[in-house]
Amino acid sequence: MIPFRTDLRFSCNLIAGSYLGRSYQTVLNYPELWRSGDNNKLNEKYIFMTICQELSTEIHCWKISRVLHLKKARFSHLNSIMVWANGMSVCARFLVWLLLLCMFIRKVVPEDNIITTKKGRVRGTNLQVLGGTVTAFLGIPYGKPPVGRLRFQKPEPFESWSGIWNATKHANSCYQLIDTTYPGFPGTEMWNPKTNLSEDCLYLNVWIPSPKPKNATVMVWIYGGGFETGSTSLPVYDGKFLARVERVIVVSMNYRTGALGFLALPGNKEVPGNAGLFDQRLALQWVQENIASFGGNPKSVTIFGESAGSASVSYHILSPKSHPLFTRAIMQSGSATAPWAAITASEARRRTVALAKQLQCPTSNETELILCLQDKEPKDILENEVYVVNYFSLLHIYFCPTVDGDFLVDMPETLIENGVFKQTQILVGVNKDEGTSFLVYGVPGFSKDSDSLINKTQFEVALTLSFPQVSQLAIESIIFQYTDWENEQKPEHYRDAMDDVIGDYHIICPVMEFAKKIAEVGNNVFFYFFEHRSSKLPWPEWMGVMHGYEIEFVFGLPLERRVNYTKAEEILSRSMLRYWASFAKTGNPNGTLINGTRWPVFTSTEQKYLTLNTDASEVLTKLRAQQCRFWNIFFPKVLEMTEAPGQPPEHFLMTASKRNTLEGQ
Repeated sequence: MIPFRTDLRFSCNLIAGSYLGRSYQTVLNYPELWRSGDNNKLNEKYIFMTICQELSTEIHCWKISRVLHLKKARFSHLNSIMVWANGMSVCARFLVWLLLLCMFIRKVVPEDNIITTKKGRVRGTNLQVLGGTVTAFLGIPYGKPPVGRLRFQKPEPFESWSGIWNATKHANSCYQLIDTTYPGFPGTEMWNPKTNLSEDCLYLNVWIPSPKPKNATVMVWIYGGGFETGSTSLPVYDGKFLARVERVIVVSMNYRTGALGFLALPGNKEVPGNAGLFDQRLALQWVQENIASFGGNPKSVTIFGESAGSASVSYHILSPKSHPLFTRAIMQSGSATAPWAAITASEARRRTVALAKQLQCPTSNETELILCLQDKEPKDILENEVYVVNYFSLLHIYFCPTVDGDFLVDMPETLIENGVFKQTQILVGVNKDEGTSFLVYGVPGFSKDSDSLINKTQFEVALTLSFPQVSQLAIESIIFQYTDWENEQKPEHYRDAMDDVIGDYHIICPVMEFAKKIAEVGNNVFFYFFEHRSSKLPWPEWMGVMHGYEIEFVFGLPLERRVNYTKAEEILSRSMLRYWASFAKTGNPNGTLINGTRWPVFTSTEQKYLTLNTDASEVLTKLRAQQCRFWNIFFPKVLEMTEAPGQPPEHFLMTASKRNTLEGQ
């Protein structure tokens, strides 16, 4: 026979939920406490106080007490039950009393993990994090599934639902091609989606600290992936540590990528372009409308992202209709001014037509072209993207943001030049070795399984492949700029030079340029240079401090002791959590000084920045200044003078007004 106490514990958990069951467990473990000396009656006061302690809030106890002490006339039907129960044993009477109390409590104590949004109620899940609790709401819908005739179009808000939406696990990831270059290798697998792929993917996640805050700062994460891949389901994007340690609310959203997110026929409302950016904006609108219900402050929203996510952040800075939806911005290793981040309207149209031809769709009539592409399998569309350009693409980006006259009214360089950007504070920065991660994806002589020690001839081949359709003189100018004439005989020289070329051109210099323009008009900018190579990094040593590997420190993964980061890495991660959160809350990262080093404001003239590593941080100036002047001023002149056969890709060219401005700096 099952002991009474075991059976009763089961009843408590079944009826009242685990948090009440825990309260009763204490009572049941000590029978002498739940009987009083007065005729063996139930010690109701003790039971009541135990439950109140478990609920941990004075207001809840007051509510329960008030209900239990209402006039008997209002509960005459319950009196009959209690009279009937008087003839029972102590244990049986306790069970009846318990059942009634459970009913009252469920009426007066709301479940912390159920939130009412504008569209309906959602249920989250409580996570135990670093000795506290974080409530995660995973997979909340914010947009209708962009399928059928909604494919390629701007997203539409999700409709209301009845009942409670179960937001306890990550939703589908947006349809994309999986990286199979190194099957089973942790360094690539960590970036592949962890949930099913589907076009029904417009969902977001919310992490809130416990107890639920009031008017907390909100940090909205936008993932990277070159506008071709990405998913909020990656463990490296888990917002629970940031929410727990800094008591901010963390939000992340899925958005469409590749042709499904950025196919464009500018001017055609059926395929306007920039659908992925409009997805992000719709999610930001959702935050404005709903985050107060989660304890967040819609007037204190910081958007942050890495790589293409960082470029996306800069697009919202450049798009006036996004300006009311956020307060501040953090950009990690990416900018709209990067050569891979934007194409003109004419180039976007050309690529769309090229894809349609490859998929044997009619191209003379736009309506027929669109209907044909909407009927194609997403896998077929994405697998044929590679054919829209007739040269090797080092970054494998085929569809990206474009000038649509709506989200983006002009090319990013022009908008920045004309001062069309949100006047706000930004925190921005780059990693030490931004170029290496791209080299092992098709550049001869480079591999994750070797030291990649290339010679001068291989260096020239790698440059020619990385800069297609430019003249030999342009290639020679790069060689001249990046050759260390005193150390050119060192085996690692050309390998490291190639890392610098790709990192400077695609990441560091565009980010630096964007920061200077924002700072130039008086906005507070804080620039960092991340120098620490993670002890958990699976890539070879020669790849250094790679693109994307500051993210785990921003999200606090080293705080999880079971993962076995070093103590120094935990300290670095905690300092970065504090910097990022302090900036989000106040516009200044210097909430609590770390190692006594104050993070200075970055200006367009002094260009001060802070190094981030496990040693003491340093304040330095003018990061990669000589190299960036080469890319921003000299290289465009070489291109204009030589103009290789077949017009070079438009992103290599720079407007005269932009170049003249840079020359004056």
